[in-house]
Amino acid sequence: MSDFDFLVLGGGSAGYAAASTAASLGLRVGLVEGAGELGGLCILRGCMPSKALIESANHFADFRRAGEFGLEAGPAGFSISKIYERKARHVAEFADYRAKQLESGRFELIRGWGAFVDPHTVEVRQADGTSRQVSARTILIATGSRIKKVAIPGLEEAGYWTSDTVLATARLPKSVIVLGGGATAVEFAHYFSAMGVKTTVIQRSPQLVKEMDADLAKVLATALRQRGVSVHCNTALSRVERTETGAKRVVFTQGGETRTAEAEEIVYALGREPLTAGMSLDKAGIDCTHGCPAAGLTQQTSVPHIFAAGDVCGPYEVVHIAIAQAEVAARNAVRLVKGDGRGLDEMDYRLRLFVIFTEPELARVGMSEAELQTEGIPYRVASYPFDDHGKSILMEEKLGFVKLLAGEDSDEILGAAVVGPRASELIHEIVVAMRFRATAGQLAAIPHYHPTLSEIWTYPAEELASGMP
Repeated sequence: MSDFDFLVLGGGSAGYAAASTAASLGLRVGLVEGAGELGGLCILRGCMPSKALIESANHFADFRRAGEFGLEAGPAGFSISKIYERKARHVAEFADYRAKQLESGRFELIRGWGAFVDPHTVEVRQADGTSRQVSARTILIATGSRIKKVAIPGLEEAGYWTSDTVLATARLPKSVIVLGGGATAVEFAHYFSAMGVKTTVIQRSPQLVKEMDADLAKVLATALRQRGVSVHCNTALSRVERTETGAKRVVFTQGGETRTAEAEEIVYALGREPLTAGMSLDKAGIDCTHGCPAAGLTQQTSVPHIFAAGDVCGPYEVVHIAIAQAEVAARNAVRLVKGDGRGLDEMDYRLRLFVIFTEPELARVGMSEAELQTEGIPYRVASYPFDDHGKSILMEEKLGFVKLLAGEDSDEILGAAVVGPRASELIHEIVVAMRFRATAGQLAAIPHYHPTLSEIWTYPAEELASGMP
């Protein structure tokens, strides 16, 4: 008899969601977590601490704009130590709550790092040097991700900050160079520039945030440049070196020319990779051809009783998707344990959300224009700018637009995007509409209070609806 019906490797957002779901459905569940502090990436070194810093930066930036509203705020200042104390306090509260959930007794929490012995057995290496073997009928890999190291000549010698360093260091350098143009990179660029730090962004791809359509990314790049940020896209990193004054210099090529940027610190934000080191996935027979445990829509790996969820398998590194994957895996594990492998649940990525907390914010749901074009899906598109919208004009938030995508013949909403004020909140109206497969015409018929930001959706919806027979 196995020790557990369902064994979860990893105690982050996905791991806890899976263990909790499986336990509530009657399985004997064990969860293995080796990190010194319970909570997972999102709580300890990701979403929550970064958004705490960004929130402080946003308010500081608002102080400096007081004159636009006829206000006199006086000289704006801040205490970086108090900003970090606030961040630490909130993170501790979130982590304490998660620790209590993990230690609630609903499932067995096993402290240590797990490695496969065979497809049904995991050896847990504990902090005191001892180990314990546990067996399980089904297993979930939810170990998350780690910072991906890209070899750049001279970078290690010059020294650099990672996202972990930024979140743990209550100090603002006078200048930074952010390497990368993804969500983490541009959010940190926004944070530093809003706090008055001279900021440079160097991105390898032709645009920032390649997950977004180019028209949205262009608005973000424009906004950053208007705030004094130097943005360089379509580059190739050559090397990093120290100057005679001790500054850090990045040498890169752009448009066939060699260019340089100098700053006090370099912030390395070139992505993350699955955290599977030392897990001996080969002993379980798991296919990792593409560098991670390949998982299908049922979240099963190449070994049917072993599942994967969250950043460790992708395809999207987003917390709410990781939780949904974990819950699908847990429900399917219940079916396997009970001897019914038919009709397994599958993930539905139709409503996938992506949000970037910059200024302005970016958000999208469903398919992008680029994806629709790649897949050859006929569509119609309509957009509307914030600089012609009453509420956003009153807010002095006139940069950006909303975009709505609908099927050419069906008028069903296939996707939407926002770059502008409160984009992270505005996008959820379209999520609800898409959940019920609403058409642009149906969205246009929904009353919206005036003046509000959300009524901006009615304009592209009406344009799309008017083009239908």
